[in-house]
Amino acid sequence: MTEEIIIAGFGGQGVLSMGKILAYSGIMQDQEVSWMPSYGPEMRGGTANVTVILSDERISSPYLKLFDTAIILNQQSMDKFEETVKPGGILIYEPNGIHEHPTRTDIDIYQIEATKIATEMGNKKIFNMVVLGAYLKAKPVVELENVIQGLEKSLSERYHHLIPLNKEAITKGMEHIQKYEVIETVS
Repeated sequence: MTEEIIIAGFGGQGVLSMGKILAYSGIMQDQEVSWMPSYGPEMRGGTANVTVILSDERISSPYLKLFDTAIILNQQSMDKFEETVKPGGILIYEPNGIHEHPTRTDIDIYQIEATKIATEMGNKKIFNMVVLGAYLKAKPVVELENVIQGLEKSLSERYHHLIPLNKEAITKGMEHIQKYEVIETVS
């Protein structure tokens, strides 16, 4: 099994940390892992993306042009990465701020209203964990206990008291992911 993932959005949405947690989770499952971040000079508000590869075999290169899964958190990323999902792959997106929804019919598309869920939970910083939960429901490539261990590895110890909240956010994401159906228009 090899899973090639792109996670893309604005800086400050937890894109890189979501990728790091997935990478640590893969390590906990004795998988080969690649985590390759890409971001502009801006800390918040600029675009950021991370490529994560989880595999049972050696990873030959971290550079990818096509992905099994794209997790999209803003319109710029939708514009750039929708076409990079392999036919039969998965695209998961947060519809808040997306005005041009995906149009492909050769992939499975899901929505997760992570902004709304994180706000309802009282902490907008868990947005990325809601998205991660949605992804793990659509494609359970790592086990939840390994994700929790990944959280422990990637979070500074002073934030370990937030792990139960993060676990709850992952569960909410799993519960609230929705399949998105593309409505084809006839020209």
